[in-house]
Amino acid sequence: MDDSELTRRIAELVDEEHRLENSEHSPHDPEVANRVRELEIELDRAWDLLRQRRARRHAGVDPDGAVERPAGTVEGYQQ
Repeated sequence: MDDSELTRRIAELVDEEHRLENSEHSPHDPEVANRVRELEIELDRAWDLLRQRRARRHAGVDPDGAVERPAGTVEGYQQ
């Protein structure tokens, strides 16, 4: 997946997240809350992959060598 595909995927995930968060059932529906959490994790992983690709390119290394990290790894990062 190249940068433009990743950027497009991120936009799609954000759009879905916003639709769910703004739905009338959002605060009360556990399924909606679970899906929003899944989207947050997918977004974190996509952003991580995009950052890896940009860092590799900046370092003069092939960005296609970047790998999508597991959710547990990405979610465990310190802010």
